[in-house]
Amino acid sequence: MFAVAIDGPAGAGKSTIARKVAADLSIIYVDTGAMYRAIGAYALKKGLDPHSREQVTPLLPEIRLELNHSPEEGQRIFLNGQDVSEQIRLPEMSMAASAVSAIPEVRAFLLEQQRSLARRQSVIMDGRDIGTVVLPQAEVKIFLTAAAEERARRRWKEYQEKGLPDSYEAILADVIQRDEQDKNRPIAPLRQAEDAVLLDTTGLNFAQSVEKVKEIIRERVADVL
Repeated sequence: MFAVAIDGPAGAGKSTIARKVAADLSIIYVDTGAMYRAIGAYALKKGLDPHSREQVTPLLPEIRLELNHSPEEGQRIFLNGQDVSEQIRLPEMSMAASAVSAIPEVRAFLLEQQRSLARRQSVIMDGRDIGTVVLPQAEVKIFLTAAAEERARRRWKEYQEKGLPDSYEAILADVIQRDEQDKNRPIAPLRQAEDAVLLDTTGLNFAQSVEKVKEIIRERVADVL
């Protein structure tokens, strides 16, 4: 049993790469970003400010999150019994997720859930502070990044495929703002763990990025096929 922690800025491809690697290696993928997005979505649904500690913290006792996995659909996230997997991927949910993730009570609420998953089986988990805070003893730590312009281009292409109207310029501005917010937040800021491998995927396609991650895992976990 082993844990893989992948950290990095927004739009670096952490989730899509981790999901594919997990499938290839037959281990569980845990999308921590989806968990924060779900809480941010719940706050917005209630008409509250996701930046407000005073408004968000009282919501936590009424939030129940479930992660379900299936070979056909991959990971689905349920918020109080409702599948919100598509809803939380809307553009406005990115900033809401970053906002609630800066609230100490939200991080504490999710921390034990995330660690519990890693204690029960081999996992690959991605986020902003997996290697530094959530799973500091992970056997494999990777800091996955790419140039802001490349991350914005990838996200713009993804939105185009979904029929979302955001312009490249707006997405790039959002990526840069999100980077600043994540790096400068007082609680668990985005940073590379000292023992993490830096992987810059600028110029790499999806398949090449997946192979690079699997190479790093194989180098550090002897019994991974």
